[in-house]
Amino acid sequence: MQVFTNTRFDFMGKRRLAAAVSIVLIIIAIGSLFARGLNLGIDFTGGTLVEISTNEAADLDAVRDVMGKAGFPEAIVQYFGSAHEVLIRLPPREGLSSAEISTQVLEALDKFYPGEVEMRRIEFVGPQVGDELTEDGGLAMLYALLGILIYVTVRFEKRFAAGAVIALVHDVIITIGIFSLFQLEFDLSVLAAILAVIGYSLNDTIVVFDRIRENFRKLRKGTPEEILNVSINQTLSRTMITSLTTLLVLFSLFFLGGEIIHGFALALIIGVVVGTYSSVYIAGSSILALGVSKADLMPVVKEGQEVDDRP
Repeated sequence: MQVFTNTRFDFMGKRRLAAAVSIVLIIIAIGSLFARGLNLGIDFTGGTLVEISTNEAADLDAVRDVMGKAGFPEAIVQYFGSAHEVLIRLPPREGLSSAEISTQVLEALDKFYPGEVEMRRIEFVGPQVGDELTEDGGLAMLYALLGILIYVTVRFEKRFAAGAVIALVHDVIITIGIFSLFQLEFDLSVLAAILAVIGYSLNDTIVVFDRIRENFRKLRKGTPEEILNVSINQTLSRTMITSLTTLLVLFSLFFLGGEIIHGFALALIIGVVVGTYSSVYIAGSSILALGVSKADLMPVVKEGQEVDDRP
């Protein structure tokens, strides 16, 4: 048929290669999560976060030395957007409030940078609150995946539901794995981005699945592999335009939005790229591997309906 010969890209023909790439990425991601874990932000670990500004470029090694002499040898010191902005993260200290900690930090730094240090902000999260946020964040992700499984099962055939969840789990593991591999800070804003990625990827996958279901019922000839190829090619322009416009906004946020939303924007950038890839390769390959066929998607004809439909 003409519709099959006009297929521009043989996506399903490369599904085994794509599956191999995804398996390798997932193994690396899971291995990194077990070996290195996540670089959890103060939202999850608890502690005090102090942001300061200096008139001259700050020397991080010197700031760490000052923190050690002030009684905070475990302080994590890093630049925050520029060499004049410094972020100091301190673990919880018993018997000291956030106000007392910030006062000690500022006094110690003021001796090293007399009259040059300005306190920009301070945040404090107790260890119990951090543990609760960690647990609630993990549960939120599991509930989101469970709700999506129920929704897709009701809307589509069970193989489609399984394929959608496989694609979503694939996206989440790889995105989190990249944060673990490069030890990027994982805080509440990144978790929110992961949940947004789940919604974005699901929307993209459902558009492809709708076209696949429609073509299974409309195209009388052709193998499941050919029908999936046609469907993905028909939705490819929509998928790419949506992804590119979304990435345009996200890159603007990443480069122009300030250091405070870098993690959020980066998680979404990774998620959108991986989600687009999974909508094209992983979701379709999954339902093909699960044995979807035309018989599964043809409308059920009730007994006596053919007689009733005669003029």
